[in-house]
Amino acid sequence: MSPLPDRLPLQPFVRPCRGEVRLPGSKSLTNRALLLAALSRIPVTLTGALASEDTHLMAEALRRLGVRVEPDDDGTTLRISGQENAWRDGEAELFVGLAGTAARFLTALCAAAPAGTYRLDGVPQMRRRPMRPLIQALRQLGAEIRCPGEEGFFPLEIRARGLAGGRVELDPRESSQLLSALLMVAPLARTPVEIHLTGEVRRPFVDMTAALLTRFGQPAPLWKAPDLIAVPPHPNYAPAGGTCAIEPDATAASYFLALPLVAGGSLALPGLHPPGMGLQGDTQFIRVLERCGLEVSADAAGLRVAARPGRARAASTDFSGFSDTFLTLAALAPLLDGTTRIEGIAHTRQQETDRVAGMARELRRLGQEVREEEGALEITPRPLRPDQTIDTHGDHRFAMSFAVLGCHDLRGDGRPWLSLAHPGCCAKTFPGFFTVLEDLRRASLAS
Repeated sequence: MSPLPDRLPLQPFVRPCRGEVRLPGSKSLTNRALLLAALSRIPVTLTGALASEDTHLMAEALRRLGVRVEPDDDGTTLRISGQENAWRDGEAELFVGLAGTAARFLTALCAAAPAGTYRLDGVPQMRRRPMRPLIQALRQLGAEIRCPGEEGFFPLEIRARGLAGGRVELDPRESSQLLSALLMVAPLARTPVEIHLTGEVRRPFVDMTAALLTRFGQPAPLWKAPDLIAVPPHPNYAPAGGTCAIEPDATAASYFLALPLVAGGSLALPGLHPPGMGLQGDTQFIRVLERCGLEVSADAAGLRVAARPGRARAASTDFSGFSDTFLTLAALAPLLDGTTRIEGIAHTRQQETDRVAGMARELRRLGQEVREEEGALEITPRPLRPDQTIDTHGDHRFAMSFAVLGCHDLRGDGRPWLSLAHPGCCAKTFPGFFTVLEDLRRASLAS
């Protein structure tokens, strides 16, 4: 795959989209499964895994901790072994880049180690992402964690001595990953762990973590009350048969689910589950697009989606349970009939970038009327302003969302009207995104 230019003009579709999209594996599932495999007492094979910057960072960190992680040629099958060698060196420096999952999961993993000193850091942007609630919870379990820079943020130094157990408090409002990280290592504690939640949690990703824990032989975390979770000691992790299959990424699917509403036509997405059938809460975005005018059918092979006749309609939605997909709807909003209202997204101001402010800024650049609130956006379509370059803010989801909008044939003659700055940030979770998009465009011309 050729390197992407610093500025990428987006080629519109002049014919309705046709074809099949082979989605990459779920980032959320891959990084969770990597951690659980590293804790397993047997070799584990992950199939359908995501090969991207975020998962490479997670795998490399596990190697530095002494675990073997061996990919096949395309990186989608990973064999994890040598777990008995973990922690033997007693010291490691781990780099997480801008990978929030790797940062939270590895912090919890190193705090749960029996001994050793572990230093974790990332890019400057990572040093602004929320870590404090997880650090405080791990300290309550007996971990010694020092923040050489600003308290509650990367970089971290962990002097491990295992987790004692007991009752802890955790505020998961900034990211459900904070709770997921704690749940995955809590079975290693010497006594039962009770987690008292002091804020509301977005349950879909936590439920994903709990389901994956059971696949790795762990009892499901017990919700004793809406704000209280109990986890018994159970250090024996191992998936049945030593294998774990990773689902296609539901968040990555959102861009191609939206494409028929931009370009017309239909697409097949093999392996993608309808809402409620798989582990990923982001499949709920399908229901949002159905309200906009997307026709969805499912069979044993996966999903097929098509645009209904007529202009797609706007929708108002609370995205608190599947917020990674809100950017897809926001970028689509200029083409929808009516005002789009997106709620439940205040926490996304602290992700790769301030996604609420960034999305408002880029849509206004395109001439749209945008009302920005702390946790919401309201977008009223206005004539799109051509010949603009979207600032991706180093955020893969900005790049992929606006790439789909750029597939709209605004001029009616197939000439590009929208460009992306630094589109290579997609490598974080979907290195082949623009290749897949271009293959679909060419397939539409041949149909």
